[in-house]
Amino acid sequence: MKLNARAASAGKILAASLLATPLLAASAGSAEAQQFSADLVAKKDETTTALGRLRVSDGKVRLEAASLPDGFFLIDMAGPAAYFVRPGARVFMDAKQSSPLTQMLVPVDPDDPCWQWLAMARLSAPTDLATWRCQHDHEETVAGRMMDVYRVAAPSGSTFLGWVDRERRFPVQIKTEDGTTITADHIRDEPQPAQTFEIPAGMRKFDPQALIRRIQQSDVWVAQPDSE
Repeated sequence: MKLNARAASAGKILAASLLATPLLAASAGSAEAQQFSADLVAKKDETTTALGRLRVSDGKVRLEAASLPDGFFLIDMAGPAAYFVRPGARVFMDAKQSSPLTQMLVPVDPDDPCWQWLAMARLSAPTDLATWRCQHDHEETVAGRMMDVYRVAAPSGSTFLGWVDRERRFPVQIKTEDGTTITADHIRDEPQPAQTFEIPAGMRKFDPQALIRRIQQSDVWVAQPDSE
């Protein structure tokens, strides 16, 4: 079904969202991605920027961003879960809104990728299911492979187009609302080491909100005066 009719109906989405986590877990096997690695490249106007590296295996993703050399992102669609891991500091944390790429570059069901994108949007922040939209836009050939292009629109402004490679079960190209095109370049279809997608042993989870609450309860916290 090209058009995600369930995403267009607020009532149906709201009812189905109550079962979203078990549904994703049950369908994890059918949405597993082929194992591959690639370079991430961003292009806008005449400027090309190297963003980092991408690894994908069995419904899991590792994103190594050039702008964050002290860590990497891990995505596991079976949860779903997304973390930012800092090996040097021996900590990891929920990715939340650390990078929009963790919401876009995820393994998907090529017949209906909208549910995976919706799951990641909800994981990042509260999502208005009544206005969130995802639908098939068109088909297009990229690098000799036919792609299904989907349009995802959220009231938060995180609107993008995703080019889904049906064989790799992954959006290998993303175009954001500001015109930036993010591409998985020089794709290498090859086995990926399992430990690449695991949080290293001995890491502790860091909760920035807990730190903020501790600071608020301490003597160093100064509340901002109410504006009149």
